Amino acid sequence: MAVRKMLAKEVTDKVLNKENLFILDVRNVSDFNDWKIEGENFEYLNVPYFELLDGVEGILSKLPSDKEILVVCAKEGSSMMVAEMLSDEGIDTAYLSGGMKSWSEHLYKAKVYEDEDIKVYQFVRVGKGCLSYMVVSDDEALIVDPARFVDEYIEAAKEDGAKITHIVDSHLHADHISGGKELADKTGASYYLMKSEGAIFDFKPFEEHEKIEFKNIELEVLAVKTPGHTPGSVSFFVNKKLLFSGDTIFVSGLGRPNLGNKVREWANDLYNTVFNKVSEIADDVIVLPAHYADFDEELNAEGYIGDTLGNIRTRNEKMFNATREDFLNDVEKSASSVKPPNFEEIIMINRGVQEADVERKQELEIGPNRCAVHHTD
Repeated sequence: MAVRKMLAKEVTDKVLNKENLFILDVRNVSDFNDWKIEGENFEYLNVPYFELLDGVEGILSKLPSDKEILVVCAKEGSSMMVAEMLSDEGIDTAYLSGGMKSWSEHLYKAKVYEDEDIKVYQFVRVGKGCLSYMVVSDDEALIVDPARFVDEYIEAAKEDGAKITHIVDSHLHADHISGGKELADKTGASYYLMKSEGAIFDFKPFEEHEKIEFKNIELEVLAVKTPGHTPGSVSFFVNKKLLFSGDTIFVSGLGRPNLGNKVREWANDLYNTVFNKVSEIADDVIVLPAHYADFDEELNAEGYIGDTLGNIRTRNEKMFNATREDFLNDVEKSASSVKPPNFEEIIMINRGVQEADVERKQELEIGPNRCAVHHTD
């Protein structure tokens, strides 16, 4: 029986369609517990590869006989070998092409919004929990919080008959490498970032551009900045209808202010942002964050991750109605958990202070998103 190669796109389709899938993950137990492919109807068996070197007979009774099994490892090699061993036993088996690295890098595009002025697309990085966006107006496109896979945005814009002319990053990302600088270099687009985030390359500082207007797009930088997750975090209000909230507001929580060792101080900034700035925004505005924590929970009926601000206020009522002291205590408690792995090196790369090749970037980004604060009960 031949072993089949399964692409990350096919796995993503199974997640979206809530299909059944049995995954045999042959990475170390700690790696599996920290980060795995998640689907609502997925089943799992985690057996480290080194335990299977002498054969797979010991796990055959734990595997289903009536469904295909997907074998997963970090890079691909180990899963191919185990998949072939299972296939020799007559089991219908596939392996994940490129392993968890390919899962971490796959993007899929979903349409979020369209009216007579603009079209908005969301790029979902399912394996990493990162979200980026393209806003198209006539023949120009704005990219929000791009990942490092810059050709995907260039191709998407081309499909819409548009050229990328503006790129914005809501903050200096700590869990993934930004594609903003490289995308700007490739397209000649204007790239905007807060000066206070410390980048050393050329960009247009938001401190000097509180409003960006082109074609039928009006992008407002909310009160210059909405600090909390990082000191220079900003949110973007587009055409008074869409709030690209970066890591300030999520569908199910708020950004974690724990990366600068000033949790209490930054949590206080986050409180002021939520209660003084965001409180003035209407309930029917659509919030589009830069990350999510739980795909199945946060994917809405329209097929993208986002919600109206009114629904988010209701869902996170405790946070949006807390006293300052309760809010600070709640955020401190949540922010004490694990920080994104390798975040210091990722920040240095995103600032332009340090360089890394593609392989190093892949290694740095491996692992889950850890940017959200969920209200604690």
